[in-house]
Amino acid sequence: MVKLKLPNPGLEDRIPSHAELEVLEKEEASSRPKWDNKAQYMLTCVGFCVGLGNVWRFPYLCQSHGGGAFMIPFLILLVLEGIPLLHLEFAVGQRLRKGSVGVWSSIHPTLKGVGIASMFVSFLVGLYYNTIIAWVMWYFFNSFQDPLPWNSCPVYKNRTGYIEECAKSSPVDYFWYRETLNISTSIEESGSIQWWLLLCLTCAWGVLYVCTIRGIETTGKAVYVTSTLPYVVLTIFLIRGLTLKGSTNGIVYLFTPNVTELANPVTWLDAGAQVFYSFSLAFGGLISFSSYNSIHNNCEKDAVIVSVINGFTSIYAATVIYSIIGFRATERYDDCFDKNILTLMNAFDLPEGNVTQDNFEQMQQLCNMTDPATFATLKFETCDLETFLNDGAEGTGLAFIVFTEAITKMPISPLWSILFFIMLFCLGLSSMFGNMEGVLVPLQDLKIIPSRVPKELVTGLVCLACYFIAFIFVLNSGNYWLSLFDSFAGSIPLLIIAFCEMFSVSYIYGIDRFNKDIEFMIGHKPNIFWQVTWRLISPLIMLVIFFFYFVVKVNEELLYSVWNPSYEAFPKTEKVEYPSWVYAIIVILAGVPSLAIPTFAIYKAIRNHCQKKNDRAGLIATSETSINGNLKYSS
Repeated sequence: MVKLKLPNPGLEDRIPSHAELEVLEKEEASSRPKWDNKAQYMLTCVGFCVGLGNVWRFPYLCQSHGGGAFMIPFLILLVLEGIPLLHLEFAVGQRLRKGSVGVWSSIHPTLKGVGIASMFVSFLVGLYYNTIIAWVMWYFFNSFQDPLPWNSCPVYKNRTGYIEECAKSSPVDYFWYRETLNISTSIEESGSIQWWLLLCLTCAWGVLYVCTIRGIETTGKAVYVTSTLPYVVLTIFLIRGLTLKGSTNGIVYLFTPNVTELANPVTWLDAGAQVFYSFSLAFGGLISFSSYNSIHNNCEKDAVIVSVINGFTSIYAATVIYSIIGFRATERYDDCFDKNILTLMNAFDLPEGNVTQDNFEQMQQLCNMTDPATFATLKFETCDLETFLNDGAEGTGLAFIVFTEAITKMPISPLWSILFFIMLFCLGLSSMFGNMEGVLVPLQDLKIIPSRVPKELVTGLVCLACYFIAFIFVLNSGNYWLSLFDSFAGSIPLLIIAFCEMFSVSYIYGIDRFNKDIEFMIGHKPNIFWQVTWRLISPLIMLVIFFFYFVVKVNEELLYSVWNPSYEAFPKTEKVEYPSWVYAIIVILAGVPSLAIPTFAIYKAIRNHCQKKNDRAGLIATSETSINGNLKYSS
């Protein structure tokens, strides 16, 4: 077992002893927020961990990496990477009773940058995450119509035909790209603010402010709805989905394993990244949430329960999503066949009902024998169910295009649309609670805002600042900016932060000390599984993921998808290279949080060095006697 421990002078003075913790908890009972009950805490953690990625990224990764085969690396890495880091964050927050900045600066003053980096990531991710909630609200408001506005193409004002852009693509594509985003053809064409999205953005930040106005005192109440309702809606959709034609095709397709994918390193890389991001690790929110617990709360059990719920939700959501995608694919397959049947019937004047899917090939052969010249002029579409099932999408493409198209084909489609977007709203909002906690608590720890300023005002100022910065996402080019933030703000920085967290606890705080802390809190020492994963396996996995991710990104040509009606392959999106100035934005998004860690460590080292030089030069602290006779020192 690795026994390395780096020198850490003054640690005993920075952290309370076990005896002092008991006293501290009683003293803070009236001044520091706490959970009303255990269920409230667990629901908040589950709500933060289980987000939009569980619903719209995990199913896509399954479909892309061999269906059921992807579950194997996902579950292995969930156990070896996700659960150990989750337990570590729960335990360290509960032990030191502080937010992310306070925890890491207590362990070592040079580690304050780890907490600052988490705060930056939470801030940047929160900016675009709440914009997605604004989009969800726009679709939710538009769902109270029958038929749904994305059910069919709009016509020109003179009613001479369908609008060309919609006719060339599809009603759902047109509603998303034109009616919702009013998207430009380049990230450089900013355009103007879309007022309807600005109103939704205002609502999204307003709702978030009301829910987080007093920290966990208000979010703790909201999670009873936001964390449980998505499971109710998913279950309703599963029941409904299983009654639809072709739903089982989607589920079978999702879970049919292609074991050759296990030999593909990218499959393991994507599984590791998905485990990592789906747990909302390294944002700082989970550390803050656990710090409000009783000192003797069983954080080990909490980590296992939240991990099981998270993994189950990913698989459950994928099953629901692909039951609907199976229905959509079957509908498209049937429509394709109907067009081919109609082509054959019209060309050979066949009676209606004579040609079916079952006898189509035989009828083709018969018609070809009857009149080869006429048959040769016919153009049939290629109808392949697997191709339609394979037409997967992730992220906004799954939520706002694929799923909305499937909903239009359901009876009482507005009802299903309302339920679906309520579910997405709850998933997004409960994740934003953790992001806000990851920003607000570090601000308090850093003492940037005076403690006399009311919490309500601080929360309001942070929400207002985020709201104004998020205007960039409601421009014509907003979707391109959001994709940029999504790709770089929460990727490499989170891996670096998580590695620093695990390394700091194991080798700077000291794993033996950490083991004694956990024994004091829950009554027994961590078993061999936790020891091995904390000391060796989890940090190693994070290093491997970081290395491969970095190599892939460096060698990858940076392209983004553009919706361009003039593109020759339209309605496919055009892949365009980013303009050169975007690289500076990428450096800011990925570099600033990552560099906060070494920058603060170097600053602290230089400052300490200068102080030592001053001490040697004779600038020694002068002592003076206070009124009560105690000595106090000033420099």
